[in-house]
Amino acid sequence: MMTSVDTDLFRVLADPLRLRIVTLLAQETLCTTHLVAETGAKQTNLSNHLRVLREAGVVDTEPCGRFTYYKLRPEVLETMAGAFAELAATARATRAADTKRTCP
Repeated sequence: MMTSVDTDLFRVLADPLRLRIVTLLAQETLCTTHLVAETGAKQTNLSNHLRVLREAGVVDTEPCGRFTYYKLRPEVLETMAGAFAELAATARATRAADTKRTCP
């Protein structure tokens, strides 16, 4: 069963820009400047979204001189994927058993 932490994480990733950031970071470690160029988002908007991702534990930061690089934490996505896999397995078993409630 999903916990409130799971639902919070789903909400964090439901935002289109944050999902785009996560998709980009899955391919390579990027700094804010790269992410601005890739997404077309304004620096302040992007920084706010990166803060949300950082606070949710989705990304890690790595200082490098004047820049901060962002790395995706794949284990967070694996946890989410596992939660969906459990739901799918439950649905598959329910469907196979043709389980349904009777109407009152």
